[in-house]
Amino acid sequence: MRRGILILSVAFATIFLSCSNGGIKGDGSEAGIVVPQNDGSYHLSVSKAVCYSDNDNPSSNTAEWSIRVSEAGRYKVWIASATLDTLNLKYSNPVKVNLLDNRLDVNPECDRVVTDSKEVSLPYYRADSYMGSFYFPESGKYTLQVISEKIFPAEASNFSIRPSGDTRLLSVILTPVVR
Repeated sequence: MRRGILILSVAFATIFLSCSNGGIKGDGSEAGIVVPQNDGSYHLSVSKAVCYSDNDNPSSNTAEWSIRVSEAGRYKVWIASATLDTLNLKYSNPVKVNLLDNRLDVNPECDRVVTDSKEVSLPYYRADSYMGSFYFPESGKYTLQVISEKIFPAEASNFSIRPSGDTRLLSVILTPVVR
């Protein structure tokens, strides 16, 4: 009985604290499933993810997406952060990106600055960090998950609210590796 109440409580908390209330939609997506953009890449915005936030242990904050992979193959994984300081992103813990039984566990550094990003406005900059790559063995539906203290609940989405420094995780970007 206690276990059932605990499971219901966790489910309710996950829904209540989710980053967005609606489904995940991209260019021509199915309800709740992200599909590739015209160039084959995926832009997984934290604001459109299903999220879990833990006030006691923010390093376990989680964002999750369902994606529809149309072509098997290797994809580079990038994370985009909004930051005031591109030289020091101020991640206290490594960011974990999970796909099936594979995990990328990286302490993000700025690999490129995107100056024309519509996701942020001055004084913030978008800093992209290369995380590694994943291989999708076949086309189909997959669940991608990212865990970081820089994922904030929807009520903290206003940049004037800085729960943890001057950086926040904006999105995960998957780009196909072309031979």
